Amino acid sequence: MKVTDLHTLINSVTQEVLGETAVVENDLSNVVDIGKQIVDSDNVDNYVKNLVNHIGRVVFQNRLYAGGVPSVLMDSWEFGSIMEKVSADLPQATENSSWALENGEDYSPDIFYQPSVSAKFFNSKVTFEIPLSFTDRQVKESFSSAAQLNGFVSMLTTSVENSMTVKLDSLIMRTIGNMVAETVYSDLDNAGTIDMGATSVKAVNLLAMYNANAGTPISAADAMTDPDFIRFATYTIGLYKVRMGRISTLFNVEGKERFTPSDSLITVLLADFSKASETFLASNTFNEEKVTLPQHDAIPYWQGSGEDYSFDSVSTINVKTSSGNVVNMTGIIGAMFDRQALGVSNMSRRVTTNYNPKAEFYTNFYKFDAGYFNDLSENFVVFFIGEPAE
Repeated sequence: MKVTDLHTLINSVTQEVLGETAVVENDLSNVVDIGKQIVDSDNVDNYVKNLVNHIGRVVFQNRLYAGGVPSVLMDSWEFGSIMEKVSADLPQATENSSWALENGEDYSPDIFYQPSVSAKFFNSKVTFEIPLSFTDRQVKESFSSAAQLNGFVSMLTTSVENSMTVKLDSLIMRTIGNMVAETVYSDLDNAGTIDMGATSVKAVNLLAMYNANAGTPISAADAMTDPDFIRFATYTIGLYKVRMGRISTLFNVEGKERFTPSDSLITVLLADFSKASETFLASNTFNEEKVTLPQHDAIPYWQGSGEDYSFDSVSTINVKTSSGNVVNMTGIIGAMFDRQALGVSNMSRRVTTNYNPKAEFYTNFYKFDAGYFNDLSENFVVFFIGEPAE
């Protein structure tokens, strides 16, 4: 084991901590061990210089990842594959004859009024598996006890669970992303290109709305740090919670009569905007509850962080939708939707195992199947900031 005397460094650090000297450069090259992949021949004792150092403690990186995406998991069933959603249109009103009686007129009640009912069928599924092989005989030589071996196997199992969580979270975000793209394309497509300067009822360009009424227009680059814009955007998003609670045809792509009560409303906001609203509004307001956003899930990005977590990276959706339309846009800060608008259904998670007696190992196949769906007849609203193309 390498041992370094630190009395000079420690004395210097002590003076810095006590305020007796200015902050100076500390050479930590011989203090902090960043580890090696393989133990080399230098790891011998400091007495006879020939005894190999032994491992005194084994620590496994075994932390279960919980994920962090909106919960849109629904249910599963054992038999059948199709999910059918049935809905009824609002019936029309007719004349009330009770107040228009005339002598000799026939007021027959025997007329059949057929209800207008439609059904949608969702019958697709995605699947994947994560295979991982295990053995104990060949790896026992690397551990000192059964407890260490069990800890090693537990770490491997946790790695599979974490991998599964990452993949499922990604699929859920793609399900939301597809619905975002379908909604934006429906309202803002202009000859195959999304008009980033436009706005609509369900593809809401908060920046365009703000600049239309602001004394001093701002750019998209400045929006996330402009208190006046953040206040306006928070106000507008809060309004939509109330608006979507009233029955309307305006908030879904197919123009169906729909309403979303508050207990069925899901709001997903980009963390950049959510934190900006909290920082610029709630932090210096006496009546905080009057300016806070609706209850929501804050997400760090829609598809990925990119290489720098820049706003352009985290606010981008770049997809070819289920309808075959390509949508590539930046500036998406949120979505508000009915829990019936999208989801994950008919889920099945299982593990199958195969033992190889010749090589003495076994392989677990961690399998997952589920149906991911979008229903364009349900309420879904997108909030973004965009500027017209130059």
